[in-house]
Amino acid sequence: MKVPMQHFVIEGGHPLRGEIEPAGNKNAALPVLAATLLTDERVVLHNIPQIEDVRAMLDLLEDLGVEIEQLGPHDWALQAREVRKASLSPEVCRQIRASILLAGPLLARCGQVELPPPGGDVIGRRRLDTHFLALNALGASIEANHRRYTLAAPRGLQGNDIFLDEASVTATENAIMAAVTAPGLTLLSNAASEPHVQDLCRFLNALGARISGIGSNQLQIEGVERLHGGEYTIGPDNIEVGSFIGLAAATGSELWIRRAAPAQQRMTRLAFGRLGVSWEVHGEDIYVPAGQELRVQDDADGNIPKIDDGPWPAFPADLVSIAVVLATQARGTVLIHEKMYESRLYFVDKLIAMGARIILCDPHRAVVTGPARLHGEEMQSPDIRAGMALVIAALCAEGTSIIHNIRQIDRGYERLEERLRALGARIVREDS
Repeated sequence: MKVPMQHFVIEGGHPLRGEIEPAGNKNAALPVLAATLLTDERVVLHNIPQIEDVRAMLDLLEDLGVEIEQLGPHDWALQAREVRKASLSPEVCRQIRASILLAGPLLARCGQVELPPPGGDVIGRRRLDTHFLALNALGASIEANHRRYTLAAPRGLQGNDIFLDEASVTATENAIMAAVTAPGLTLLSNAASEPHVQDLCRFLNALGARISGIGSNQLQIEGVERLHGGEYTIGPDNIEVGSFIGLAAATGSELWIRRAAPAQQRMTRLAFGRLGVSWEVHGEDIYVPAGQELRVQDDADGNIPKIDDGPWPAFPADLVSIAVVLATQARGTVLIHEKMYESRLYFVDKLIAMGARIILCDPHRAVVTGPARLHGEEMQSPDIRAGMALVIAALCAEGTSIIHNIRQIDRGYERLEERLRALGARIVREDS
């Protein structure tokens, strides 16, 4: 059945107030779901977010023969008693980048895999070479063209010493999943260490894997003969927490973010702090006070400051779009430097149409001067994070905004309009 296109209608200029709790980490849930292919026993997962990317991954797993049972709104039981060879839907694979995460566990479980190219956000070139480098080092052969990727390990996978050519999150996760049942020791260097990579490692260890070095860029994986079933709870989404901090500060709102894992926001505190944003930590909660005066903090020598992204524990690339909107509301000038994806900043033309004062220097750098009085506009959401940034901009703006293509936002944020309305936001979802 064809799902109708929908849009948000947002009336801006109203401060918000209340409590909100982040959903489970999207970027942890997807590899953890894929990793259930590594055992034939039952796995129970908690705190899985209700988002479109999760639904797509569950569809792909069901096509492979995984028995799936929903136990509650955020709780699922999965059992891959037998994994059948399936011609995975190119249409579903194009919906999510995470479809590539099936490569590692399918190689480990079946010895071969054929996958259509993954989709996901159009934020620049997102190479797969690092995935192939890691899987090839473990013993897989790879044939690739523009229609499909065929990987095979007829003699099985074998542990190895691997140095990744970039700290790619999904390539690190694929290598981990392929290595946990590969005989021998795998040393994985220049590995990504984001919270969601750590979640995947802890989940696999709960199933009997032997992974050490979790949280660092050097992982040691001692291959085990098999994994057993188990139960695991996904941690909070650190990007959603950062988004809510940005939402509160940009709109001058008072917000309690419950169970927010504040330790994961230390670099975000430094980056947003350059725009004058502050918050309090109360145990595992974050409190953002209302009415903050956002002011760009010049560098010690008086120069214009910079906010730039990088691999963990640097400022997350997924929060760059939020930082841009925040900067439009802060007094002063700041340089936003998006190092990782050359198309992520293209959404700023929509902010400029709303009245923002932004110079896009090149695909990676934008100079933002604020504060700007934004006004409502009609626009399209180009990707998940830019979509959330546009929602924040619309809530700051005078008048009414319409945001189309909100399926992109639904891919990463659970029931966003319902949760924001509970805080006093004037936002509704309508069929286009």
